[in-house]
Amino acid sequence: MENQEKELLRECEAILIPSGEKVTLPPGGRVYIQQVLGGSYTVMTGFGLARISGDDADALGEETKAPEPTPAADNTDPGAPPEEQQIWNALKNVYDPEIPVNIVDLGLVYDCQLGPAQEGKGARADVKMTLTAPGCGMGPAIASDAESKIKGVPGMTEAKVDIVWDPPWNQDMISEEGKMVLGLI
Repeated sequence: MENQEKELLRECEAILIPSGEKVTLPPGGRVYIQQVLGGSYTVMTGFGLARISGDDADALGEETKAPEPTPAADNTDPGAPPEEQQIWNALKNVYDPEIPVNIVDLGLVYDCQLGPAQEGKGARADVKMTLTAPGCGMGPAIASDAESKIKGVPGMTEAKVDIVWDPPWNQDMISEEGKMVLGLI
């Protein structure tokens, strides 16, 4: 599907890359799909790269896809709290829109703590992550996507993703799998 030209069938919201600025793309506009990962579309527009949510796939003439289910916990009790590995698995469905590697394999997620929800039933995840560059305007969009994916895990009702800068990210933090995708090994 990459580099496929599409005409927008309706107006849709997008986020400019790398500034993070929200824009509205008009119907009839032409875009080129650059990558489809984690349920969102990175497209080239007449004014640069933008990210379109999977919820707006129909504007591209694509079917809106249901989110990929997060693998179940090893326990069989449906009322049991989620396991930390489920959160990490969910975060593997979050992508920087310019890089075809998920945020976990990029080494952007530094910490994940689970606990009871502060408001009502369920569980809460507090995640600390960084970005590949401090000036990246996509940070809030990536953090919001991460929170959404975490809340998709059965039993999760709250998620907070904080962007931190210590330690500074570097390429040594990329997993072996991520390095293979990027052609670094």
